[in-house]
Amino acid sequence: MTQPPHDEPTASGPEELREQVEHTRQELGETVQALAAKTDVKARAKEKAAEVRQQAAEVKDQAAVKAAEVKDQAAVKAAEVKSQAAVKAAEVKEQAAAKAAQAGRLLQEKAPEPVLQT
Repeated sequence: MTQPPHDEPTASGPEELREQVEHTRQELGETVQALAAKTDVKARAKEKAAEVRQQAAEVKDQAAVKAAEVKDQAAVKAAEVKSQAAVKAAEVKEQAAAKAAQAGRLLQEKAPEPVLQT
């Protein structure tokens, strides 16, 4: 007696043999469908294009969120810099006024009388 081609045991009767044949037919049908799907280049290309479109939409959404975050951060930083510049400008103005007053006092103290009258 020969051994069966697979690891499956031989059928013990005609009904079991019919079930094995039906099972094998189903497996073969599924295999053929899977191979046909793999060889359907047009369908696979459409699926891949849909995946890429979905990924592009997700990246676009993420970029929009990130852009909004960066815009908000830039606005906050700009406000901070503006405030710091105003404080520094006031300090410089105050220092300039103090230097001008000091220069005026020195002029009054050190300049000869005829220079002051002109």
